[in-house]
Amino acid sequence: MVTFLDPGQMTARLELEAPQAEPDGQGGAVVVWNEVASLWARIEPVSFAVGEEASAEGGTVSHRIWVRFREGLAAGQRFRKGARLFAIKLVRDPDETERYLVCQCEEEAP
Repeated sequence: MVTFLDPGQMTARLELEAPQAEPDGQGGAVVVWNEVASLWARIEPVSFAVGEEASAEGGTVSHRIWVRFREGLAAGQRFRKGARLFAIKLVRDPDETERYLVCQCEEEAP
């Protein structure tokens, strides 16, 4: 079954970022995020979960982000939209036609 998505619905401009470990000068490493690409996307909020961790209330907001198919997009990377960050948890080709990718993401605190 072919998935239909109107490309006109891709109205969010996102930067795709990949992590890179750089030496911290003390034998360890610090993660630095490098911009890989800038692309158009469709962002769909999916769910919100409230939880408590270490006596502090917090929440997780998940999103489904649609982008045009591209090689090298993978879990562990993230999208940036201004100050908002979306950690990519899963990437899939919804109809295996290499037209679009759907990324399951969690919004992170900046």
